[in-house]
Amino acid sequence: MAEATLKLIFALITFLIILLGGWYPFKKRVKHEEHHDFPIGETLATGVFLGAALLHMLPESGALFLERGYHYPWAYLITGAVFLFFLWFEHLGKELYQHHNASHPAFAILAWGMLSIHSIMLGTALGLNHSNSVIIMLFLAIITHKWAESFAIAVQLNKSTLSRRQSICFFLSFSLMTPLGILIGWYFGHGVETNSIFDPVLIAASAGTFLYLGTLHGLEQCVMVERCCNLRDFSFVIIGFGLMAAVASYV
Repeated sequence: MAEATLKLIFALITFLIILLGGWYPFKKRVKHEEHHDFPIGETLATGVFLGAALLHMLPESGALFLERGYHYPWAYLITGAVFLFFLWFEHLGKELYQHHNASHPAFAILAWGMLSIHSIMLGTALGLNHSNSVIIMLFLAIITHKWAESFAIAVQLNKSTLSRRQSICFFLSFSLMTPLGILIGWYFGHGVETNSIFDPVLIAASAGTFLYLGTLHGLEQCVMVERCCNLRDFSFVIIGFGLMAAVASYV
């Protein structure tokens, strides 16, 4: 199957999965976030995200910077900056949550903004990739992560004082972010050959996003904290990382 077709199919499937994940909270007006997760899938996805960041995107970005004559470690700087940005954003959300009523629309909008940004970056990372095996691995990790995330953002929007119409508009825009990112990544990675500084910058930013999702996303609820003492769950993080390491050996 052609790479572009595969990415288009994955973009469509991702969009549908996100819609399905958020459908129930909107239909039932769910305002309390139940624990909807898939432990094996979540832990595998964490390992895949971590492996993709450290073994694929970061080295690729660094190599592209060198090709363009930049010897300063810009790839690492950008990756670290994006990682810290998301971490700061999450702390900001937690601070806002503690000082405002949970139904305050600012909290829902902040959550929407943060999740939308890293949704675009996730999609962009998939779209930029040219290896079908890596694309498939990233797609599986993304949809495992996204269905739970879409449920959470739908609950948060329902919990807020935003009108139903506003909440649905925010959710639909969120649903489009990952597919949009896939198209952006495909366009800059294949649709046009820019050979510009934008390519390694985009890859490094994606690496920072994946590094964040593979480590501290969710703060104390993140897989690396919540399940690190559960050897069964943590072993799947290692398996996910190992799979990306194996893919890196022949990509």
